[in-house]
Amino acid sequence: MPKVICVGRNYAAHAAELGNKKPSEPVIFLKPETAILSKNKPFFIPDFSQSIHYECEMIVRINKLGKNIDVKFAHKYYSEISLGIDFTARDLQEKLKKEGLPWEIAKAFDNSAVVGKWVEKKEYNIGNMAFSLFINGEKKQQGTTYDMIFSIDELIAYISKFFTLKIGDIIFTGTPAGVGPVAQNDLLVGCLENQEVFNFRCK
Repeated sequence: MPKVICVGRNYAAHAAELGNKKPSEPVIFLKPETAILSKNKPFFIPDFSQSIHYECEMIVRINKLGKNIDVKFAHKYYSEISLGIDFTARDLQEKLKKEGLPWEIAKAFDNSAVVGKWVEKKEYNIGNMAFSLFINGEKKQQGTTYDMIFSIDELIAYISKFFTLKIGDIIFTGTPAGVGPVAQNDLLVGCLENQEVFNFRCK
């Protein structure tokens, strides 16, 4: 089964909005395969949190086995991209962070990793690609890959030092500024440039 590897604080403005320092190395955490929510299925807001936040991110799917990958070869390890949502139980995360405890339950809970429709990366300029999240028709987040602190290839190389990348693994590359809470009946639409890749509702 695929693993989901997520990157935190990969946009300086987002790190700042949450009061975090700009990292000198990628911040990595994992989600289990039970976190994956795809095919525009609805997201059911869990009852263990009063503050579930959306974080829209560009995602890539690994297409071959790799370990200790050199940055210059990293582009060969994925051919498909999309957008995803890294749902976060912000209240749980803040509580656990203050106590110096791991915060997996705030990030890795069931259905917390929304995965959009996969598209071929060759259709886009990966180094400077815009993406947007709309909630109920209002643009809530907008980012470009150019603003990433660590590029996709740098992330793949770094991650592969610690984890063997396998076919089907998904990397969430970090979210730009503009994160916030979701509510029941919210409609979330994600667009790569002008192409819609997910469209689902919160329940």
